[in-house]
Amino acid sequence: PSQVTAEQLRARGNALFQAGDHAAALAAYTEALGLCDSGPERAVLHRNRAACHLRLEDYAKAEADASKAIEADGRDVKALFRRSQALEKLGRLDQAVSDLQRCVSLEPKNKAFQEALHALGSSMHEKMKTMSCTDSKVEQMFQILLDPEEKDEDKKQKAVQNLIVLAREEPGAEKIFQSDGVRLLTQLLDTAKADLMLAALRTLVGLCSGHRSRTTAVLAELGAPRLSAVLGVEHEQVSLAACNLLHVMFDSLKEGLQKEFRGKEDAVVLDSSKDLKLLIKHLLELLVLEGASAHGRDNAINLLIKVVPRKSPKETNNSLSLWVIDQGLKKILEVGSTVCGTPGSLPMTENSRMSASVLLSKLYDDLKCDAERENFHHLCEDYVRSWFEGQELAGKLRAIQTASCLLQGPVEAGNRVLELEGIMDSVLSLCASVREAHQLVAVEALIHAADKAKRASFITANGVSLLKEIYKHSERDSIRIRALVGLCKLGSAGGTDFSMKQFAEGSTMKLAKQCRKWLCNETIDAGTRRWAVEGLAYLTFDADVKEEFVEDKAAMEAMFHLAKSEDRSVLYAVASTLVNCTNSYDHEEPDPQMLELAKYAKQHIPEQHPKDKPDFVRRRVRKLLTAGVVSALACMVKSENPALTSSCRELISRVFLALVEEAEDRGGVVAQGGGKALIPLSLEGTEVGQTKAAQALAKITITSNPEMAFPGERIYEVVRPLVSLLHLQRTGLENFEGLMALTNLAGISERLRQKILKEKAVPMIEGYMFEEHELIRLAATECMCNMAMSKEVQELFLAEGSDRLKLMVLYSGEEDEKLRRAASGTLAMLTALHPAICKRIPQVTVHWLEILQALLLSPSAELQHRGAVVVMNMVAAERELAEQLMASEMLEILSVLAKDKDKP
Repeated sequence: PSQVTAEQLRARGNALFQAGDHAAALAAYTEALGLCDSGPERAVLHRNRAACHLRLEDYAKAEADASKAIEADGRDVKALFRRSQALEKLGRLDQAVSDLQRCVSLEPKNKAFQEALHALGSSMHEKMKTMSCTDSKVEQMFQILLDPEEKDEDKKQKAVQNLIVLAREEPGAEKIFQSDGVRLLTQLLDTAKADLMLAALRTLVGLCSGHRSRTTAVLAELGAPRLSAVLGVEHEQVSLAACNLLHVMFDSLKEGLQKEFRGKEDAVVLDSSKDLKLLIKHLLELLVLEGASAHGRDNAINLLIKVVPRKSPKETNNSLSLWVIDQGLKKILEVGSTVCGTPGSLPMTENSRMSASVLLSKLYDDLKCDAERENFHHLCEDYVRSWFEGQELAGKLRAIQTASCLLQGPVEAGNRVLELEGIMDSVLSLCASVREAHQLVAVEALIHAADKAKRASFITANGVSLLKEIYKHSERDSIRIRALVGLCKLGSAGGTDFSMKQFAEGSTMKLAKQCRKWLCNETIDAGTRRWAVEGLAYLTFDADVKEEFVEDKAAMEAMFHLAKSEDRSVLYAVASTLVNCTNSYDHEEPDPQMLELAKYAKQHIPEQHPKDKPDFVRRRVRKLLTAGVVSALACMVKSENPALTSSCRELISRVFLALVEEAEDRGGVVAQGGGKALIPLSLEGTEVGQTKAAQALAKITITSNPEMAFPGERIYEVVRPLVSLLHLQRTGLENFEGLMALTNLAGISERLRQKILKEKAVPMIEGYMFEEHELIRLAATECMCNMAMSKEVQELFLAEGSDRLKLMVLYSGEEDEKLRRAASGTLAMLTALHPAICKRIPQVTVHWLEILQALLLSPSAELQHRGAVVVMNMVAAERELAEQLMASEMLEILSVLAKDKDKP
């Protein structure tokens, strides 16, 4: 027999399905899948298989097949509907609801979808009700979990899932709490079995979320010592879950504090802050506890960074920071001063010391007056002296390491420590030590001191020759790389200025070549290779170095590989190198008059390197894109790590903006995860960083299909950053791109328009309709035209005493054709929906008739059509209007147009 095609098999499957033989239909579709390699056809087959599985009551497979169809096309309503049915049967109601909501938003008129959504909503309500009736259920779950005889793993898994889900909703959480849940959860924690501990911690998150009194009760039952002990366990996931729980508890207790400060009874105030301090005290103790795991220590530092300093300068109370400095500064310095690998040192990850520096910096920045800062300095100086004076070599190393830690955090404190007697001399003498570990500590301290202004001149005088010696004569790559970075730092004092290199010509190129070689050498440990990137971060100020770097694909890939590794301290150096290569730093244009004066006085004039011209930059961007820069940046943004500071985020945003400069590169940037990474960058960080990220989002939204670039819920998260580009302090270009991007989104769906309204964008869009600059005015009018599809915006045009309608009528008579198109399009829509608007048109301006006639006589068919629609709506709206229009030349114009054969 001749070969059957996939097409025939699919038809056979359809026939079998209609006849009710679902198992045979499934077999036919499955066979067809084996023969078919076109994406869209495969998606249809998966969708059909999902229907069979549903009929055969195999819901897990139905969900898997429907998901494959949805992966191919996120707007496939049949597949979404089938998946929602499967999810409902699997008991995952929240996911089923979100699929159905998507169906309704894609086909708002489909009754079946609306009814299904309604039914599911009430069944979720029922589920919550039955859950709250059945106290016994909660007890059953705990019985299953705490019974040492229970061997059925599936049953345990189910009980775990149910508990966590139950705790997420308020009635469920309260139920668990009332059923002696906290005591039982404590027992689960004490089993020391990872899966049970995770279940307990995740359930507790539900109990404590946003609920102060339950949080206080949980803390009283579990006790801070037990919580901090769980944070310090070896099991990484358990430690992280404990970290999440503590974060939620802090937030709930702090909420309580803020509410009470508005003048409730004082006793309660003390209560919350006492709990807070108790938890923080245990976190600080965990830092120096030898038995605590390395990542537990990191999690504790990260928590302190998140919860101790004030969130904004508007809050006046910094007493928590002061208390932590008083109680725990020395403990934080213990982490920062640890010399890894020495006997008895605390267990650390490659990120611990960097995190300690960030925490110290945040605490120092939270201080409000000189007296508070002086106290901080004294504590640091006392700590360094305690290690330095009268101690053996090991103590001196700790003192120097402390200086390094402070120089990477609160620089002023670092500088003060360097000025203590004997410290700098020790650094210089230890640079020549024969023991690698000691030499490393000293060279790193010298490097951190090198670009901090106060000591730089001293180090340039004493350090350069020393570093050159080490670089030339050391046997060890680890030391030579660090010496090289020191030289780079001291040598890049001229910044991007081409004519002010301290080094002899050519030596920068040699150093950069050496850095690239080390970077690619897999045999050197990652911690040392990180320093090679630090070197490049300085050397890539030089355009020749940039050019060579982007030609060296292996070096770029090695750097991206490091950026994705566990060691997060490399982030800033990678980001700096990329900012240099893409020239996305701020360019300072010298004042032309000053230049003339400088020439006259034979002063030094900064010059731009020929290889920093736009063509070169564009080519470099292309090469970075091919080497995989986007996935590296996306990975860097994902890290929830203190090393990802606001300034580091700003650098990454600058690079992204440079990468999406050319429209044809944007699709690739999105495909590799750039769109997703830009959203968090646009929502937190420095003002400049957020703006650059928002501008990059706008460029992507303007030229690509936003629903593909930001699938699912992500598209709604883009709205706020885009609206931020409309603020008055932004540049004209940023305003323009923000408006264009919002125009695109406003044309997609009512839900997006509602989100734009909610972000208070409409008054700003209106403001820009009066802008002098014609492109901005046009973009605002087009945006308004799309926003006018929303009822709330239409009502603004109906409002008494507003000039909105007048402006639209006048703009329909402007010379700029695009502006006329946007304005007349808005009028056509408004007059169709609201007869009241038709009646107001003659009242807003005496020129209304001329403007409408000009539209009908325009050479553009599109404008004629819009004009005709407006006139038709006005004639239909009111007899008086119709008479007015017909009495004018309008009747002649219309009858001429009606005979035009070319424009049906």
